[in-house]
Amino acid sequence: MFQGFPRAVPGLRVGLLGGSFDPPHPGHVHITRQALARFRLDRVWWLVSPGNPLKARGPADLALRMEACRAVMRHPRVEITDIEARLGARYTARTLRSLRARYPGVRFVWLMGADNLAAFHRWDRWAEIARTTPIGVLGRPGAQLRAGLSPMARRFASARLPAGSEGALALRQAPAWAMAGGAMSDHSSTRIRAAGRWPTRGGPAD
Repeated sequence: MFQGFPRAVPGLRVGLLGGSFDPPHPGHVHITRQALARFRLDRVWWLVSPGNPLKARGPADLALRMEACRAVMRHPRVEITDIEARLGARYTARTLRSLRARYPGVRFVWLMGADNLAAFHRWDRWAEIARTTPIGVLGRPGAQLRAGLSPMARRFASARLPAGSEGALALRQAPAWAMAGGAMSDHSSTRIRAAGRWPTRGGPAD
């Protein structure tokens, strides 16, 4: 379809899991598999970011992180991508606008952990993201309560799907969001970096 971009036909349900993946770990794999099952997605694309605007220091080299992602995430319905680098986008709202233009008719769902939902109101144009793209939230240890009380959860409370109907999320018109329960993983990129098991670029581990 576009050189360097994944293929997707209209009607396909595609989950988008964005992040620095600095480094990727089994927790990322766990929530990806959970998302495929709970939200009934056809595909999940990992969007390995060039950098996180909310973090003071840059991540490890993109090529290194892409290689590590491919090593840890092996699934026929999951694709590892550098879409944001190809688009020249560092903010999720712009990434989503570009993807909707390039893939008309594809049913995108933005995926995030409950810990990220708790801080979602700090993202650039976060309300625009919520109004234009269904959001699937995956459980993270210790983050469920904060996520449920977050500014995003309160502002879009009426758009939350009831428990048990998460599988319909990709078919809903935004704003729409759902929080999937189930087993959680406590793996953390921060702890891996702090233990010295991954190269860091300038500054302390965040």
